[in-house]
Amino acid sequence: MIAADLLAEMQQFLMEEQITMEESTSHPFGNNGHISVYPKSEEEIATVLKYANDKELSISVMGGGTKRGFGGVIESADILLSLANFKGVVEHTVGDMTLTVKSGTTFQEVQNYLAEFRQKISLDPFWPEYATIGGIIAANDSGPRRLRYGAARDAVIGLRTVYPNGLVIRSGGKVVKNVAGYDMNKLFIGSMGTLGVVSEVTFKLRPLAKYESLVLLTFPEGNLEEMKTFAVKVLDSLIEPVCIELLNPLLSFRLTGQKQYTLAISFEDVESSVHYQEEFLKGIQPKKTELTILHQKEAQTFWEQFYTISPNGAITEKGTETTAALKIGVVNLDVLKMLKESELLQDKNNVIIEAHGGLGHGLCQVIVKGASEDVVAAIHELGKMAEMLGGYAIVKHLPFINRKDVNVWGNRPSYYFLLEGIKEKVDPNKILNPKRFVGGI
Repeated sequence: MIAADLLAEMQQFLMEEQITMEESTSHPFGNNGHISVYPKSEEEIATVLKYANDKELSISVMGGGTKRGFGGVIESADILLSLANFKGVVEHTVGDMTLTVKSGTTFQEVQNYLAEFRQKISLDPFWPEYATIGGIIAANDSGPRRLRYGAARDAVIGLRTVYPNGLVIRSGGKVVKNVAGYDMNKLFIGSMGTLGVVSEVTFKLRPLAKYESLVLLTFPEGNLEEMKTFAVKVLDSLIEPVCIELLNPLLSFRLTGQKQYTLAISFEDVESSVHYQEEFLKGIQPKKTELTILHQKEAQTFWEQFYTISPNGAITEKGTETTAALKIGVVNLDVLKMLKESELLQDKNNVIIEAHGGLGHGLCQVIVKGASEDVVAAIHELGKMAEMLGGYAIVKHLPFINRKDVNVWGNRPSYYFLLEGIKEKVDPNKILNPKRFVGGI
């Protein structure tokens, strides 16, 4: 359908200011649209989806755009559905510690609102000022604090989702103790918007910590066995760190000024408990290591900087350098091997690699920078390394032109037929985020 005709038809159910025609369908990260629409209500989202489904028009769904470089081998869909204007708190039950929020609301907006009630959502996505609730849920995004608080699947208790045919369904509920039937939330969380457009999300909340600190333990000699032994002692102890994140030398230098492997161990609790756990770490501190403790504001400043290290699909990259980001999952302590091997790739592939990984949950993020062909070669090498360790590698950020040469999701899993069957049932016309999920779904 010609964009001008599509624009005219959209004006029948959306205001003129809610529709824009793109001058160009090309974008460095792809996932664009011939026209962009900005619904302000769930009804408008449903109307747009039903219209597109009836006409068999493809739709690319976007929130803040931070994940625009995550998956997808189609440069432009017919319609770019933006949820940027669909935001706000729907319901907040302070006593029950639950919150329902529209999916276009940015994560930082929600946290700022909850801070007045000394509550928070226990997730820690990158670029919180840009990342929307819907995008975080669609990608099942999480950060280092996953060790203590879990991922999006652990924080969400209810969803409202608009199917491609315009039908609105509700999964889960608005109370924490909701155990009846199948947990349908998990079907949509992490599905990259290929099954429906999440319109509302209900979270179980946690209280804000009364006190927090961050222990930075630097290993000048880079002894992996020493790091492993120390991590095992911490994980086997009775202390409860929020995260045990290992930073490779380049990332450590960027964040701390120390170009050595560094463990970032975070604590959140009442002040006396936090100090007790700090003293415990001092008691088992390996020889020849350096220990620094950041308290309250200093710790918060560190994390604010940390959550902007990842490339952002909402920001157009300048210069000729290509940047990629990979999410790599391995057995917990194999993070040490993964970060060491990724460091060795730098000279071999002539790239710069900043990486970190959780020694309690096994998830790593590896950021690769360099010439386009060198970055692609490094991605292939990292994928092979992850497989050798019995893990997986997913490319979560890469320019569109390079995604053509990379299998972003890796090989199709054995259960691919199940994913394909669900997609066929829910979205038979394949209009939602086509070819953006596992196996090209």
